[in-house]
Amino acid sequence: MKPINFFLVKPSPLTIFIIILILSILGFYSLHYPHPSSFSQNTLHFQNLFLSSSSNSTVSTYLRALTVHPHLAGTELAADTTAYVADHFRGQGLATHTVDYTVLLSYPVYSSIAAHFSSGSVTHLLLTETDRFDVVKPYHAYSPSGSVFAKVVFVNYGRERDYHALEALGVAVSGCIAVARKGSGGGIGRGAVVEKAEEKGAVAVLIYNNDDDGGDDTWRKGFERGHVMRGGVGDPLSPGWAGVEGSERLGLEDSEVLKKFPKIPSLPLSYEVAETILSSLEGTSVPLEWKGTLGSKVRNVGPGPTMLNFTYQGENKMATIQNVFAVIKGSEEPDRYVLLGNHRDAWTYGAVDPSSGTAALLEIARRYSILLSSGWTPRRTIILCSWDAEEFGMIGSTEWVEQNLVNLGSKAVAYLNVDCAVQGPGFFVGSTPQLDNLVVEVTKKVKDPDSEDASVYKNWAAAGGDSNIQRLSRVDSDFAPFVQHAGVPSIDIYYGKEFPVYHTAFDSYNWMTQHGDPFFHRHAAVAGIWGLLALHLADDSILPFNYVPYANQLQLYINILSSLLDQQISLHPLNVSIQEFASAAKEAKDESKKLRLQETSGRSVDIKNRALNDRLMLAEKGFLDADGLQGRQWFKHLVFGPPGDHESKLDFFPGIADSISRSTGISERERLAAIEHEVWRVSRSIQRAASALRGEFT
Repeated sequence: MKPINFFLVKPSPLTIFIIILILSILGFYSLHYPHPSSFSQNTLHFQNLFLSSSSNSTVSTYLRALTVHPHLAGTELAADTTAYVADHFRGQGLATHTVDYTVLLSYPVYSSIAAHFSSGSVTHLLLTETDRFDVVKPYHAYSPSGSVFAKVVFVNYGRERDYHALEALGVAVSGCIAVARKGSGGGIGRGAVVEKAEEKGAVAVLIYNNDDDGGDDTWRKGFERGHVMRGGVGDPLSPGWAGVEGSERLGLEDSEVLKKFPKIPSLPLSYEVAETILSSLEGTSVPLEWKGTLGSKVRNVGPGPTMLNFTYQGENKMATIQNVFAVIKGSEEPDRYVLLGNHRDAWTYGAVDPSSGTAALLEIARRYSILLSSGWTPRRTIILCSWDAEEFGMIGSTEWVEQNLVNLGSKAVAYLNVDCAVQGPGFFVGSTPQLDNLVVEVTKKVKDPDSEDASVYKNWAAAGGDSNIQRLSRVDSDFAPFVQHAGVPSIDIYYGKEFPVYHTAFDSYNWMTQHGDPFFHRHAAVAGIWGLLALHLADDSILPFNYVPYANQLQLYINILSSLLDQQISLHPLNVSIQEFASAAKEAKDESKKLRLQETSGRSVDIKNRALNDRLMLAEKGFLDADGLQGRQWFKHLVFGPPGDHESKLDFFPGIADSISRSTGISERERLAAIEHEVWRVSRSIQRAASALRGEFT
């Protein structure tokens, strides 16, 4: 039968759109969105396809290619690795582009240490693991150049309490070269070690790694490279804005820039070289509380009589870095973004740090390409991010966050970070608390790489599970700018707590195949968890956020805080705001559940979903404060962020932590007033987050 033409003239596209819009409002036509049940079945199909497409041999191939040569940021070899990653993304059919920044990086020119022993002998100490010309010599980025000839004193981990112990023994550090150990037994970051030594009057610092991996002696020969820049992250010459070509830059002699760099030189040592120096010290015996993991040859702290002739010459210079992005555009909500990020640059070969994560990211790109060829298109846009210059202080990710801050604030659903995907056995995760439940659900769907017939969740739960989820207050990977500056909900995942060849020339493909992950099953598991988290965040009609765990976490924090604070400080404002937030969190959870169970579809349902999702997505921004932390304005998050005091007992509420630690030059009354003010600031931020969850004006 010939179809009936209801139009006397051919309708225009605008007329057709208006008719469809009216029908959708009346419920006769569903605009874009499929029926919920069919959509969920389709989503489940693609999730299963993603998991079944796993290939540990392919990940192994990627890691081998990534670790053929070192790829230190700003070098020609790093450009080759950039091209490899970009070519892989394009080869998978993904829209790929790079973004360049011009930033201040730091490289070594010359270093030497000669030990003058009491016997009169002189030994020139070995300061590298390899003669390979393409492996950068061990150094601390942003260390000043300098030459000193001085006695040695051992300062344990270089913490305030270690210096107190030395002072109690009558040991003076001023004018000496401080030797500190770094390890899991209570150490602080290398930048903090140098800062504290400078404060105590030391003229130079040497830091060695004291961790043992339980059998392999390789770690004894390794030199741990790293940066010693202070006070935040990102390019030191463009704090708070992106270092794009032609942008404003502070001068090297600007007071804000000078504050970021130490005033005394430093270098890393291997355990073997450090032991040579420390075993020659005389003077006061090592305090009893320092022993344990300390080598048996280290008996005295000095000073001297061994003296070191120490020279370091470095060069700070402008360099171009490149971030690489692969974009999979969403079909329904293309203006909502789920970001997966890993840094690409390494101090040497970087098999663990970061190329295990890079290999996992390339594996996800391959699996997503399979999904795309099978008819999948994400509901929201997914971006795979390969950052540059993380090792110099999260520079690549920070510059991009600063450049895209407004769009991130209104459009970023979540950021999923993997730095070192595999360091050894055991699953570890950190997150902002509204994503805790999602982590639990996803780990139930991925096979444990070290057990037969068990999920990642089963073994993780046996070790404490979600009660061991870390929070993201640290400044040691690319989640920092997303959480602490932009307020984007984030997750950080990895296998293995730590590894002994960290930042050394031994962080190679061979070490990974012999120790870290011989069969690459852990790599495949990380890729599975990482990619599946993103699929849920990109495809679920209602974002899988639950703020009830966030409220519980805040309540736990206030309980800890009340045990540390003077009774004169009232925490009533915090209690009230947390109760308000808990109520809003429960309301949002109930609303999410109701909408997920709704069987109808149509524009009105779509609008409700979108409105709820926006509230769930934006609530994290409520914890940001425009003024930032006092003296550290770049850090905006008042719940998660690093305390100014590296030895603070608090790893939450950084503003409150700073006010507790701050005592120099102020009276007790002023200190208590400062703490109360910070309590009020945090309370207001929690109220803002509660208001954002409810989505209504007062």
